[in-house]
Amino acid sequence: MSRDEALIPLVPSSDEAWLREQASVITDPGELLAGLGLSRAELPEALRAAADFPLRVPRGYAARMRPGDPSDPLLRQVLASGEELREVPGYRADPLAEAEHTPVPGILHKYHGRVLLVVTGACAVHCRYCFRRHFPYQSHLPTAARLDEALAWLAARDDIEEVILSGGDPLSLTDRKLGQLLARLAALPHLKRLRVHSRLPVVIGSRLTPALTALLGDTRWQSVLVLHANHAQELTPALRDGVRALQAAGVMVLNQAVLLRGVNDTLAAQEALSLALFAHGVLPYYLHQLDQVAGAAHFAVPDAQALALHAALRARVPGYLLPALVRELPGDRSKTPLAALHHESAGTLSHLQASPD
Repeated sequence: MSRDEALIPLVPSSDEAWLREQASVITDPGELLAGLGLSRAELPEALRAAADFPLRVPRGYAARMRPGDPSDPLLRQVLASGEELREVPGYRADPLAEAEHTPVPGILHKYHGRVLLVVTGACAVHCRYCFRRHFPYQSHLPTAARLDEALAWLAARDDIEEVILSGGDPLSLTDRKLGQLLARLAALPHLKRLRVHSRLPVVIGSRLTPALTALLGDTRWQSVLVLHANHAQELTPALRDGVRALQAAGVMVLNQAVLLRGVNDTLAAQEALSLALFAHGVLPYYLHQLDQVAGAAHFAVPDAQALALHAALRARVPGYLLPALVRELPGDRSKTPLAALHHESAGTLSHLQASPD
């Protein structure tokens, strides 16, 4: 047995169930519409949009959608739409300028003390608002040589204390592959925190296996799982049970959502999401304003509406259930509270108005 293998907890893998669910997907917009009893009038444009960014929906996730409802919030997140084909000024392939923060393939280093490691380009579901829908994964996927280079870069940076696994979806890796990767990361003594960002347990609750819980609960470091749920309708008993097991193992579980027009841009939807997350053992973390990625402009919620919605939510839920409303800006050293952005803009405008000619 190698040293790396010895670091992997000896827990039997239970990958089979979630892998079967991940393989059972709908990729044809026509099939999705027919299964929900919806009109196929928009099918030609949906097919054109899916040719650019393929549709991918696990059948179990589709089963949570309301038949006959074209406005179902889960359906809107995944159904390819002709609206994606419009070119909108300001919306581009790399909205966060991630290409400028890549010291070696697979590493994104934007913030002090932490880096993001791209471990896969695969996702269980293709969300139409995804800010990496145009990401050049072929240049970043962790081949053996690229992973060695990325880990060598990390080993030389003792100022890095936290590594964030991302992708694609890092939990699309099997427990065995994930364990092998974590074993190599655990060998770097300056890494103190592990964070995993994943939507997979939201769309496939069985992904939170006992083996995964053992991996993330390893006391070598502090572990955080950040889920990506946007609507209360997405949450399931299987997710709740998996989160409870993670918490028992000492893993912090948070959620970040994206504010999406027609999905969760009402007070009722946001309040229901915060309360449902807490009932599932998850704390709301961030509510992101949409990243301006090409093909997703139809999901955008105006800042003024977002700020008003957040203020209304503050009056309805306890502070610990109020996610921070933020926007990520290219080149900034942290996420920026949306209110601060508008306060600064208002201050600048006031100063300019008060200035003499």
